[in-house]
Amino acid sequence: MNTPDIETTAEGSGADRAAGGPVRSRAPKSEHTRALILETALRLFRERGYDRTTMRAIAEAAGVSVGNAYYYFSSKEHLVQGFYDQIAEEHRRRLPDALAGLGDLGDRMRTALEIWLTIAAPYHEFAAQLFKNAADPASPLSPFSAESEPARDAMIELYRGVLTGSDAKLDAELAAMLPELLWLYHMGIVLYWVYDRSPDASRTGRLVVRATAVVARLVALSRFKVLRPLVKEAKELLAEFVLVRAR
Repeated sequence: MNTPDIETTAEGSGADRAAGGPVRSRAPKSEHTRALILETALRLFRERGYDRTTMRAIAEAAGVSVGNAYYYFSSKEHLVQGFYDQIAEEHRRRLPDALAGLGDLGDRMRTALEIWLTIAAPYHEFAAQLFKNAADPASPLSPFSAESEPARDAMIELYRGVLTGSDAKLDAELAAMLPELLWLYHMGIVLYWVYDRSPDASRTGRLVVRATAVVARLVALSRFKVLRPLVKEAKELLAEFVLVRAR
């Protein structure tokens, strides 16, 4: 395998590369090469489809050796994980400014979702192709897979920030599990968006506005004792989901 021109720190040169994940402290040239490979892969995935795009084709289109392509991404699946990471990083970057001054939980949740949809919009067609593979529970591309855990955990943490920055008075028991529940809600919106063929996915935009208002209202009501049985049931359902995901 060819070794690219790259400089790394000791802690970023071994395990990260072996896993196909990001290498820390990259020299500018290697950052550019990695970004070029990922950008080229996404373009070919959109043009040819995920299944018909090979690592060799990606390397040729990017103007790098196959060895270099595998150096940065050990498989096509890791390229998709790179795409997940890219979307998540842009989401985290934009969100603080967008949420500044917003205290209402519904407004914060809606804003978080709308920003994600804006970032993901150029990849709408690709997302539909990708879902054919991601829907397989055994696929490493599934958002519930072990390989997707870093991106999944990052999104759960993002929603933790959406919650803690709000002025909502939350039931303490529900507050602990809400970040993951909101991530599941986010995934439901994403699934709807994947199948949405309305112009500019406008139906998804309307769904976000209406459904998020309902979810925020239910969260606010959860602190009342009369709804304690529902909180308990939500906790049990989440525990069951985590158990199934771990199998």
